[in-house]
Amino acid sequence: MSKRTNLLGRFSVTALALSVFTTSCTTNQKQPAAVNPDLNRARSAEKQSQANKVEQRILEEYRRWKGTRHRLGGTSRQGVDCSGFVKAVYKDVFNINLPRTTKAQVLQGKSISFNELQPGDLVFFKPPNYPRHVGILLSRSKFVHASKTKGVTISKIDSHYWGKYYWTARRIIPVTNNQ
Repeated sequence: MSKRTNLLGRFSVTALALSVFTTSCTTNQKQPAAVNPDLNRARSAEKQSQANKVEQRILEEYRRWKGTRHRLGGTSRQGVDCSGFVKAVYKDVFNINLPRTTKAQVLQGKSISFNELQPGDLVFFKPPNYPRHVGILLSRSKFVHASKTKGVTISKIDSHYWGKYYWTARRIIPVTNNQ
């Protein structure tokens, strides 16, 4: 056997040994602990329960306001605009003071993507004949708001009209997720 063949053989064995050693070392790194499926279900159920409670409280307040006519600048059951309605609901239901205007409300809380929406989140729109509009999200893609034409009502966020003018969302109510 030539010196060159013997050297290549030793090089291959050394490379193989080094490869096995480094691979075995990397597999011994600490792996993340397996997530407990029961704990995940419990967290999910807790989050759903909280969302249901928030929605029920909003719906109770909505029943008091239902049909109240729209009045630009209004803040009472004699007439209310969208941001006045949202401000009143948040104060009465959650004891949270929001600014009076939609322009200021959109700067409150935390920005939320559309696929993260949950009951109680503020949803904002930019319709063509109105600078901004705000409502409060319920479940199943519905939201409660003070409509210019229907007064205080519930609409579908993904309807032809509202879906076209959806702008952004904000989370004001703190989320409890024991993670």
